[in-house]
Amino acid sequence: MALRRKHRDAEVSTDSLNDIMFFLLLFFLILSTMVSPNSIKVNLPKSDSNVSVTNNKPIHVAITKDKKYYVNSVEIPQSSLESEIAKFAAKESEPTVLMHLDKELSIQDEIDIMTICYKLKCKTVLATAATQK
Repeated sequence: MALRRKHRDAEVSTDSLNDIMFFLLLFFLILSTMVSPNSIKVNLPKSDSNVSVTNNKPIHVAITKDKKYYVNSVEIPQSSLESEIAKFAAKESEPTVLMHLDKELSIQDEIDIMTICYKLKCKTVLATAATQK
């Protein structure tokens, strides 16, 4: 007597798989909102507390809307801007120029000052107004 077995394909029930995937998706979405994406972890170097820091005074360069030039609150002509910055930069070991520019000026005015500072090996910083919340 020859018995024949019926060949059955193995099946895996995936009915509950959709529910599991939905809960995993919710879990990761909620978890991702709790993590701060704007934080960047940087391993900062250590310093010795006995090291003194030199306080260099920045050179303040201001240009008004009507193209009046000021170096440390003294009005000067545009032609002598480089020599005035050089005079104050010679007094500092690491000169820094703090630029106060009117917002209606063109970007070329800023580039002109930055070019002068590059020639004189000065650092440049652009001053901005604080935003109101």
